Amino acid sequence: MLDTKHFTTEFKERLIASIDNLDEETDGLLIHSENFQALNLLQERYREKIKCVHIDPPYNTDTSGFLYKNNYRHSSWLSMMYDRISEVIKLLSDQSCIQIHIDENEYEKLFIQMQNFNLINQGTIIWDKRNPVSGTSRIATQHEYICCFSKNSIKLMSKKTNGLKILKKANELISQYGEVNDKVRKEFKKWITSQPDFTGGEKAYCEIDDDGRVYQAVHMGAPEQRTNPKFFVPLIHPVTNKPCPVPDRGWSGTPEFMQMLVERNEIVFGEDETVQPRRKYYLEDNLDGELSTLLYSGDKGKKDLEALGMEFPYNHPISVYQKLIWSVLYKGEGIVLDYFAGSGTTAHAVINLNREDGGNRKYILVEMGNYFNTVTKPRIKKAIYAKDWKDGKPQDRNTGVSQIFKYIRLESYEDTLNNIELTRTPEQTRQLMIDTKLFNEYLISYMLDIESRGSLLNLDIFKEPFDYKMKIAENNETKETNIDMVETFNYLIGLTVTKQKAAVRYNALPDTQSKYKNAVTLTEDKQGKYIFKTIEGMMPNGEKALVIWRNLTDDLAADNAVLDAFFIKYCADTKDREFDHIYVNGDNNLENYRSNRETWKVHLIELEFKQRMFEVE
Repeated sequence: MLDTKHFTTEFKERLIASIDNLDEETDGLLIHSENFQALNLLQERYREKIKCVHIDPPYNTDTSGFLYKNNYRHSSWLSMMYDRISEVIKLLSDQSCIQIHIDENEYEKLFIQMQNFNLINQGTIIWDKRNPVSGTSRIATQHEYICCFSKNSIKLMSKKTNGLKILKKANELISQYGEVNDKVRKEFKKWITSQPDFTGGEKAYCEIDDDGRVYQAVHMGAPEQRTNPKFFVPLIHPVTNKPCPVPDRGWSGTPEFMQMLVERNEIVFGEDETVQPRRKYYLEDNLDGELSTLLYSGDKGKKDLEALGMEFPYNHPISVYQKLIWSVLYKGEGIVLDYFAGSGTTAHAVINLNREDGGNRKYILVEMGNYFNTVTKPRIKKAIYAKDWKDGKPQDRNTGVSQIFKYIRLESYEDTLNNIELTRTPEQTRQLMIDTKLFNEYLISYMLDIESRGSLLNLDIFKEPFDYKMKIAENNETKETNIDMVETFNYLIGLTVTKQKAAVRYNALPDTQSKYKNAVTLTEDKQGKYIFKTIEGMMPNGEKALVIWRNLTDDLAADNAVLDAFFIKYCADTKDREFDHIYVNGDNNLENYRSNRETWKVHLIELEFKQRMFEVE
């Protein structure tokens, strides 16, 4: 387990540069941020790419910690949900589903709100938690709801986990006795009928054939009356050689199909010809079915975290999340988004599912709580490192999985205020401190509009994009922290990164062989004056892009001469230079190097950055 936070920038960049198709190889994304801001950042990169949204929002009850004035509690809660779902819908793929945990307090209002988005109601799951909550003056509650909505009609599937238990038990008994015999069958049937959590349909799989396959015997009659005589041809009993009874409405299959079942030993005959034959319905072929509206689980999420050596006020069990997420991503791929991430149960469930079936599901978590660094992120690390834990210790290190996840922190509202730079004379400051009323009016109408205007997006930061810092408050102290301009821009333009090279320093020497004035040649030097960093990737519309970041001096001609030399060198070293867009910071003349057969366009990063940061739909 390697966290690049604890290594130098140089090492981190070299490591990332060694990974081709970086975004495709990245399994998870953790965002430490207020969720509305995070959802906005994700719009370009993940528009119409999210297949499952799984959230457990605050339930708007006295114990949920979501505190509002009583007169506005319902409306404020609904407004919070509406704003975020409005953004999430833009991220949904065609075959996607939103799953929302909720209790009876806001269920009805949430349901109506979701219908207003013109989403398809896939149904509501009632989760029986097997633990009545008593101590109130009303009926004890032991359930909550999971509302499921989608853009289009889809099928939500269910993995029959009890079915896997049944198969495991059958194999254990066969191994114990060394063969399939009457003792195995008797003990197996006794065990399966004694399981309190099994449904009637699951208990029906109480038979084991001579090949060791678990099955239930089902009726083979046609659902509607048959008229063709061929559907009334009797099956011959294999021992008595006499015809067996035919269902009143005829067989469901043709004579050819029925004969095939006989040859494959998939027909169950009685002791003699007086018993109507039935068909073997194998459990192994029917482990998946449609998701039920009833979910029974008394599992406790608290136990999951205690095993990891962690504590959290409240979290759902991993087992329930695995069942719900699998119902959408049963094919083993797709992105799950949880923007009320809490302790990180959603990501833990995704990691476990991939570990079990070798899937390629990915996860995006958003959480603003301070426990992001003490619970959420450490939990994901532990889930990757090993499957089973006890008292904070891994039980089998061989169960770890290979994975890359990225975690980022977004600038908060408080960070913005801490970094506002004001332009005010000493005399203006003195007058404002004397008159409180004047100060309040000035604060609202002038300071945040005029005096701070230059600091909302200071273009000077693009001169030294690798050394941009902000004052960030963390753990009750404020310190200057590096801001990743490169990563921010990637999200703003929705770039899917295929190659990200490490920053390289160069020195420039006059190119005496060139016919162009001010032309230079570049030599790599760890102490070089000029820094370049390149990123290649795909835009949301499928077009290829090259992003060039550089530091700038006060000498425009020299900067552009260096850029020209770098661009020529870079394109010469690149096997495929068929880019559609080239982004670069600082004024430049790169378009002069575009040949007649090329169509790429050059965009100024500063202008693109400002437009996308402050654009309003």
